[in-house]
Amino acid sequence: MAHETIKYEVAEQILTITLNRPDKLNAFNATMQREMIEAFDAADRDDNVRAIIVTGAGRGFCAGADLSSGADTFDRDARRGPVKRLPSGTVDYSDPNAREGGGQLTLRIFKCLKPVIAAVNGPAVGIGVTMQLAMDIRIASDAARFGFVFSQRGIVPEAASSWFLPRIVGISQALEWCYTGRVFAAQEALAGRLVSKVVPADELLPTARALAREIAAKTAPVSVALIRQMMWRMLGADDPMEAHKVDSRGIYARGRSDDVKEGVVSFLEKRPAEFKDKVSADMPDYFPWWEEREYR
Repeated sequence: MAHETIKYEVAEQILTITLNRPDKLNAFNATMQREMIEAFDAADRDDNVRAIIVTGAGRGFCAGADLSSGADTFDRDARRGPVKRLPSGTVDYSDPNAREGGGQLTLRIFKCLKPVIAAVNGPAVGIGVTMQLAMDIRIASDAARFGFVFSQRGIVPEAASSWFLPRIVGISQALEWCYTGRVFAAQEALAGRLVSKVVPADELLPTARALAREIAAKTAPVSVALIRQMMWRMLGADDPMEAHKVDSRGIYARGRSDDVKEGVVSFLEKRPAEFKDKVSADMPDYFPWWEEREYR
């Protein structure tokens, strides 16, 4: 696929999405939003993609929103035309033009059926860090910097980060970073549990690829797809019974599958498993078990 703002490269069953505006520190714009969503759509369709790594070209991961429009950068009426109004004259927030782009991206990543690893190679602020929150594992270079800078720009956190961030780092840490809007180093991100590991710059992609290869080589794709959605969606469940219901469906449906027979027999025979079920064709009949939410 031809892209303007990202690179899409598959090797060893690992898709690497590289944010590719290095002269702008990979600043996020509408084209990058669209191309990243398209990339995740393509990855879910491709059974050869077993894991996804997201990183940045050059010295930055993503410097946040492209501010080249100046004072109008975040003014939707100025940039897209007036949002619809209700008869009362108040804003009709159900108008799709009122939606912010970062949230459309993170909601797409949230729905992804492949594990997603962020390899944070440099500065990641604003949407550059909030887009990572819907990814599963974040590994940072010691050159990485992070910033939830919204309060210093007069706006609020976006990309559904008010849902993701407290669940990842806890409410107190989330509020400290968002209140102050300060930019902080990779070691503070590690201490605050935003990232799981900090490594030297030259070890970042090898570390991420080693983890992705472990997933690709040893696991059942359908199991991984189900695990990803089970874990993320149970963060919003109101009772453990909801998890028990989904667990029960999964154990029943997968327990009768050829993948599970292969998994058990290969273990007993002390050989690598060869899982045949595909995400594109063999998801169980209870999937999806949730109702999709609409923007309105």
